[in-house]
Amino acid sequence: MTSTQDFAAYIAGLPRVLAGAAALFRDAEGRVLLVEPNYREGWALPGGTIESDDGETPRQGARRETLEEIGLDRELGRLLAVDWVHGTGRPPLVAYVYDGGVLTDSELKAIRLQQEELLSWRLVPREEITGRLPGALGRRALAALDVLAEGSGTAELENGHRVA
Repeated sequence: MTSTQDFAAYIAGLPRVLAGAAALFRDAEGRVLLVEPNYREGWALPGGTIESDDGETPRQGARRETLEEIGLDRELGRLLAVDWVHGTGRPPLVAYVYDGGVLTDSELKAIRLQQEELLSWRLVPREEITGRLPGALGRRALAALDVLAEGSGTAELENGHRVA
């Protein structure tokens, strides 16, 4: 075997990790924008899988998914949280959450759902987030809100729990 074949075999043998990115959008009252997927139970932040085969970065993936899912093309703010979520019946996931900012009334009225994947959207106050977003996703959204309130930094999470 050549060194190229050795390297290819090495790469093929590495563990698989999924990567996703989302944006945390709020309204003027601080409520968080959630979307309701049609392909699974529960709600989600606008976002999805990063298309790494295309060379997409997490920030680009969050922006693309936001445009595809809710029809808004906005420059995203800073990275609020990175979460390592252990896989149960799937590979582990690394999830990035970016600050989507505060949406104006006109932007909220301009939301157009991706019919192939989403049923609806709604604005949810902080106290309802974990009731709508299951497990690590709900804890991740709350950690991102906490980082916004703190004014700086990024939350490092494991399964939605802060580790640093």
